[in-house]
Amino acid sequence: MKVTLIRHTKVAVPEGTCYGWSDVALADTFEQEAAATKHNLQKNLPFDAIFSSPLTRARQLAAYCGYPTPTLDDRLKEINMGEWEMRRYDDIEREDPHILAWYEDYMHLETTGGESFPMLYRRVAAFLDQLKTRSYNRVAVFSHGGVLICAGIYGGLFTKENAFENLVPFGGIEEIEI
Repeated sequence: MKVTLIRHTKVAVPEGTCYGWSDVALADTFEQEAAATKHNLQKNLPFDAIFSSPLTRARQLAAYCGYPTPTLDDRLKEINMGEWEMRRYDDIEREDPHILAWYEDYMHLETTGGESFPMLYRRVAAFLDQLKTRSYNRVAVFSHGGVLICAGIYGGLFTKENAFENLVPFGGIEEIEI
């Protein structure tokens, strides 16, 4: 099964703001970015099934690309940043010293009140494991950078050790076979 994963376009949050599960608005450049994504997606068509994170930024791109009613799955949400959601990283550093340890080992430590990378990976892997049991040939998944990193590891595109070097840009596409 070919799984095409599509990262949402740029968001309208101030630079340096932590967001994960927060339902944030898209940048004013959405139409332009989404048009490029839709064009780039044409080579991957057709799809047997369309899935999306329930967060608006992923669903809105899916709708723009012609899929207004994807199957929503909470396992496709971005990492839960817990108490750090919608706060500036500089402010978090002043108020929560745990972030300094997290910076040093973000691949293993949980955010305060949120998730760790292994927790995110387990839920993405559970989604992909379940997807493998279906009889689809080509699937599209509209989601987030962290989810695409996990899927890339799962699909053997890269290792955990160099995962963040392979972060798909906003509006970008990644394809794996499962």
